[in-house]
Amino acid sequence: MPVIESIGRRQCIPIIYTRGTHYEVGFDVGRNFASIIQSFLEQSTSLHEDFLPAYDTPEGRKAYEDTLNCVKANFPQYIDELQGTADGAKVPFHELFLLHMDNIILNARQEDGLKQPYGCSTICVNRGGQEILGHTEDALKETLNHFYFVSAHIISDKPQGRWNVTEEKFTSLCYAGHLPGYTMSYNHHGLVFSINTLSAKNLRPGKTPRHFLTRALLAAENFVQAQQILRDSGNGAGDGCSVNMTFLEQEGDRLFHNVEMGPTETENESQLNVLTASPGEYLLHCNSYLRLPVKEVNVEMLRSSEERMAVFKKYDKPKCEGDVIEMLGDDSNKDYPVFRDTDFVRTIAVGIFDCVKRTWSLYSDNPKHNEPLVVLPLVLKSDNK
Repeated sequence: MPVIESIGRRQCIPIIYTRGTHYEVGFDVGRNFASIIQSFLEQSTSLHEDFLPAYDTPEGRKAYEDTLNCVKANFPQYIDELQGTADGAKVPFHELFLLHMDNIILNARQEDGLKQPYGCSTICVNRGGQEILGHTEDALKETLNHFYFVSAHIISDKPQGRWNVTEEKFTSLCYAGHLPGYTMSYNHHGLVFSINTLSAKNLRPGKTPRHFLTRALLAAENFVQAQQILRDSGNGAGDGCSVNMTFLEQEGDRLFHNVEMGPTETENESQLNVLTASPGEYLLHCNSYLRLPVKEVNVEMLRSSEERMAVFKKYDKPKCEGDVIEMLGDDSNKDYPVFRDTDFVRTIAVGIFDCVKRTWSLYSDNPKHNEPLVVLPLVLKSDNK
């Protein structure tokens, strides 16, 4: 692998506004962010040291083909989108798909996968006048400076995929070369959500990788549809994650939901457990299963998650945006800080969704000590009526 000169933490989050088919949107993303995507692929230790060697084995190649065929059958439009990104960036499609399979390809060879304490922290506050979803986007250090916003409007001339989607409009923070939906995002139906990676032990090749289920979430119009997408009945998830979400235009009181999703076991559907925060309540989630009885494998991730949750519990119950910023910017635990700038894992961005003001504030550095780099309005379909 090449030696890459460090450029430090850049105060920069590029954005693309694009409209077209899934392939066209993917191509525009790849073409405009080609240098960032190529740089990320060059620097990705997990790709070069784990995923590509596994891909070159019979077991790994079979897991790859089985998983690709599964996604092609259920979400062909997102394969088109990813192919567009690969073509636009002039990078191999299989390398991008391996990033979306993540540890599934390693599990096929009875390998446990990455041992680093990567993963994100999320706080939801549901109080009168303060309806906040705050999230740290934490990733392996090579991801720093290798991310961007995609604001896309996708219109199809015929229904796409298993959920027959004809239109999608969303904004999502994306890792370089990855489909939208796996960090923090919102769509024009008013769905706001963030993701916490979870390290289930028993992963399932030939099932739907979590990256594609969270991509499909960007089309959800309501909470019933969101659960349907994550449950993925007839197939099920190949790996797991936690989704923190709310719908800005739902009827009645504001509700925040945390959905823990586990890989399919005996049934052909994902394992799901939902916890809801009603008015006056709050939610905390990091990178371990708190409710689903799923065996986990990344000991360092679990330790980090436990330490971050312990830090949160030293605070009073969060009541406002300022409390959320204080907690997400906490770096008092030097071994396992909430806001991370360690040798292996970095907090690449912090996002604060204000559901009352309908804004999304993005910080590229610790929010305790810095102003947001950008504050985006949450523009909904109903705004145009």
